[in-house]
Amino acid sequence: MTKLYVGVAAAAVAAIFGGTLAYTYLAGPEDQFAQCRDGVVAGGSAAIGGPFTLVSETGTTVTEADVITKPTLVYFGYTFCPDVCPFDTVRNADAVDLLIERGQDAQQVFISVDPERDTPERVAEFTDYIHPDMVGLTGSEEQVRAASQAYKTYYRKQDGDDEFYLVDHSTFTYLVLPDEGFVEFYRRDITPEDMAESVACFAEAAEKN
Repeated sequence: MTKLYVGVAAAAVAAIFGGTLAYTYLAGPEDQFAQCRDGVVAGGSAAIGGPFTLVSETGTTVTEADVITKPTLVYFGYTFCPDVCPFDTVRNADAVDLLIERGQDAQQVFISVDPERDTPERVAEFTDYIHPDMVGLTGSEEQVRAASQAYKTYYRKQDGDDEFYLVDHSTFTYLVLPDEGFVEFYRRDITPEDMAESVACFAEAAEKN
């Protein structure tokens, strides 16, 4: 019970920290997706996302070009996460299923911030449990850190138990399009229905350009 409480508190702190960081980079002028955004996003979105090299759940080294081939919901978490990560990734999976039902091709990607424990095999078990088409990525500490920094996310391993430690991490989900890159982020309180509507709007706007 104590570990569960600590995990919730850590995630809450990470969410606040991550929110501040995200707003620092996402505040500015109009863009081709202005009609899809709930708030004003200025300064462009080029500061978020970009190239990465990671290891897939099959053990293959991949880049963002191999993975981001359709509208993609990207989430940074870890498989030993007691509460937040399962909830968020299931919500993302539900949104993807809603999109597929309406004829919009989409996917979700899970990037581990716990490379010490999250082997490709462990990540595969997690993603297969959440959704059969969920893409799981891990890698070396250096690879994971580079991907996290590209998306301006936060994570930190907590001190304590060598085997059952928790990892503080930001909890945003990022929408990335193949040609445009990062275009939007979603907070934890968004519903699958609202997320699906938003992703569809961005995807349809991208197809028109």
